[in-house]
Amino acid sequence: MTDLPLIHWTEAGQDRSAAWRSESGAAPPKKVMIADDTLSADKAYKLVCEGTALLWRGDYHNARQLLSALARRAGRKPAKTSANPTEAFHFHRQTQAQRARILGMLLLPFDADYTVPLRRAPDVREACRAAWGESDAPSVASLRELLGLIGGHEWRKKGVEIATLGGERVHPHYGVYSPLRGEYLDLIAKAPLPATSLAFDVGTGTGVIAALLARRGVARVIATDLNRRALDCARENLARLGVADRVEVVEADLFPEGRAPLIVCNPPWLPAKPTSPIEHAVYDPDSRMLKGFLAGLAAHLEPGGEGWLILSDLAEHLGLRTRDALLGWIDAAGLAVVDRLDIRPRHGKAQDENDPLHAARAAEVTSLWRLAAR
Repeated sequence: MTDLPLIHWTEAGQDRSAAWRSESGAAPPKKVMIADDTLSADKAYKLVCEGTALLWRGDYHNARQLLSALARRAGRKPAKTSANPTEAFHFHRQTQAQRARILGMLLLPFDADYTVPLRRAPDVREACRAAWGESDAPSVASLRELLGLIGGHEWRKKGVEIATLGGERVHPHYGVYSPLRGEYLDLIAKAPLPATSLAFDVGTGTGVIAALLARRGVARVIATDLNRRALDCARENLARLGVADRVEVVEADLFPEGRAPLIVCNPPWLPAKPTSPIEHAVYDPDSRMLKGFLAGLAAHLEPGGEGWLILSDLAEHLGLRTRDALLGWIDAAGLAVVDRLDIRPRHGKAQDENDPLHAARAAEVTSLWRLAAR
């Protein structure tokens, strides 16, 4: 708890403080007001828009209703639109960030054991411990964050069915990107293996790619990640899927030591700044991971080996990256394109005409680039 900042407020004439929890790393609000069931949604919306956080002391379910009311007000159609896909993307991100800031101003107290001391509050202790670890002091976090944490915990318990693993399930931990978009796994399942002795899975996440490679007959897989939650998640999933004896999970920035005949990487697909841990699987500032993978690939491939780059071209349709830039990075890294396997996305947003990024999503193609050292 010592590494968490403190949030301060005044209540019943006394100065109070508690540990502040924020997955996005947001600073504790400077202005905090005690709020309860007597506060109207209109007044609450005015306060949070002005920068005043509301520490809730009323009924838990009323707090959820208030959050829904704030979301409706914050979700009113923005006046600005743009036919330019890059402008539309940045405005969409700006709108999302503003909405998240507003909804993140409704706060809940937590006792030292993660009990929420409010009327009709659910027991969230298990979900909190799974995401945040053990606690020994009271804390404060936003209701929106708690709901995300509860939802993530339910996904972890339920799991995500993976067709390429015979319908078995992968269980994502909180803060680890869920493989709901499974089309890229179809590409990995059908691409011809250059060898079955060893493979590296760079940025393993849930461990689903490492598991699929092991199921395809790769004798040994080394899976890497930097995220502590991802490392724990991958180890748990690989054990559940019965391939832990063939997959070693190690903490590393991109590549493990040595060389392999097959190296697979599914980096974040959009070059933009993430605003929360879960977004690190989607947004890659300045394409750091993508460039790093390409730049280091040749030095880690065995002679005759292949690197499989899993990448959507959504960034190209949004004007965030060009195909020429990608091909230039591949060439500059001393790599050649052996082949490219493509697949269309199956997720709902690709068909949602009301999505602000619909035009780009409708044109999106996900590819497996088979790369070799020149």
